[in-house]
Amino acid sequence: MSNLPEPAPVIRLPDGTYTYADHLPTPIQPTAVPQVVHQHIHQAPPDRTVQRIALGSGIGAGTVAAGVYFGPLLVGALTAIAANLALLAFLAAVLAWGVVSVVKSVGGPDGKAAAKTLAKTRKGRR
Repeated sequence: MSNLPEPAPVIRLPDGTYTYADHLPTPIQPTAVPQVVHQHIHQAPPDRTVQRIALGSGIGAGTVAAGVYFGPLLVGALTAIAANLALLAFLAAVLAWGVVSVVKSVGGPDGKAAAKTLAKTRKGRR
């Protein structure tokens, strides 16, 4: 006799495939007591200082609703404007640098003198 374990019997499943009996899923035992899951959600409460001040001064719910709606809208618009202005300032700086570089390289002695004059003018304004 060999020391190998006895193979499990082969079973034919309802879909027509074959499998070993020890690979069958075990039936799920119903639990008598349902599990209680404690879920803690940490979220800061919304800031309602402006609403409290507005309602305390008696200006009404319509104004409060407008502030709640248009406040973030205004912040978004101002942020977009600031981003556009920053992009335009960067673009102007790059274009000015390009013009100065072209004038220096192409203009010969006159271009170099013009670039020096422009540089002196910039230093004088500071």
